[in-house]
Amino acid sequence: MEHWDVVIVGGGPAGAACALAARRADPSARVLVLDRVDFPRDKVCGDGIAAEALDVLAGLGVDPSSVTDGYPAVPRLRLTSPRGTTVERATARPSYVIPRSVLDARLVAAAQESGAVLRHHHVRQVRPRAGHVELDRAITAGVLVGADGAESVVRRALRVQRNLPTQLAVALRGYAPEPPGQRGVQVIVTTEQRWPAYAWSFPLGDGRVNVGYGELVSGGATRAGLVEGLHRLLPGISPAGLKAHRLPLSTGRPRQPDGRVLLAGDAASLINPLTGEGIFYAVLSGALAGRAAGAGAGAGAAYRRELGSRLGRHLRHSSVASRLSRRPALMDAVFRAAGDDQRVFDAVVALGLADGRLTPRALAGAARRLR
Repeated sequence: MEHWDVVIVGGGPAGAACALAARRADPSARVLVLDRVDFPRDKVCGDGIAAEALDVLAGLGVDPSSVTDGYPAVPRLRLTSPRGTTVERATARPSYVIPRSVLDARLVAAAQESGAVLRHHHVRQVRPRAGHVELDRAITAGVLVGADGAESVVRRALRVQRNLPTQLAVALRGYAPEPPGQRGVQVIVTTEQRWPAYAWSFPLGDGRVNVGYGELVSGGATRAGLVEGLHRLLPGISPAGLKAHRLPLSTGRPRQPDGRVLLAGDAASLINPLTGEGIFYAVLSGALAGRAAGAGAGAGAAYRRELGSRLGRHLRHSSVASRLSRRPALMDAVFRAAGDDQRVFDAVVALGLADGRLTPRALAGAARRLR
């Protein structure tokens, strides 16, 4: 069998970041990335890239300007609460909106430039063995990283339980002409109807917007219902190429097992339960997994510690915020407080798009607005 030090299943942001980190930690490591399709390829997503995700990539030696080239910064965010309160402000740092067909191809190319090997291969069988992990009776890995998305083959092979319907969202995404007045502004609209549910419209800077709508699977989501919700919250939008995808939320994330098999990104249910954001979690968890891979049999425990240290507190706060957000009146109070105070707005954005926390200032502002 063909042996590699690190094998990564999935060449998206989590897989590419993992390969970059593994090669950076040990330039002699033989790193193989497997993906079942060729690049460039589309991936159903909101396409929003927070500045914090670019920070992680910069720490792996990737020039952020090479990732964002051709796509202008989006400096403002407009939020609408379930009861109609709208707040628009400049974010502390601008975001970018980059189609995944472009982003993923650029990141996997950076991984190849670092010395990782990319191969077109559809993994069907994973078997942990003493001293290595076997894939399809053809490849062995000192450490295997599952970065293969919401329907992860690696996760199933570990017999890790799937997210419950209350911990699983489904979203529909397409592209449409940019509406008047939205240049440079990301838009997120929430609604009491079928709550928790939201729509988004993110400008790419080329005259188009990425638009979508998502809600919990437990609410009985159907394609017709998703399309109706999209048009209800974003009237006048005429998107093309609507595709659906599942979002395993971090409220249902599994415990990373010990051993030589790691899970990163969507495969580890690392999707923000408030916003559906997953790219920051993907590149961060991928980077942590790549660094931990050098521990061999101890990789699982090392990765679990690093993930807990880096994201544990944030994930606890986002889970609490997710439960609190089930009260539309509280969400409305938070949005009004964000309209009053830039620091509350920044805290809300950091909690939903990066690794922020529930701050005393944000909680106090919401409490005042509830009175």
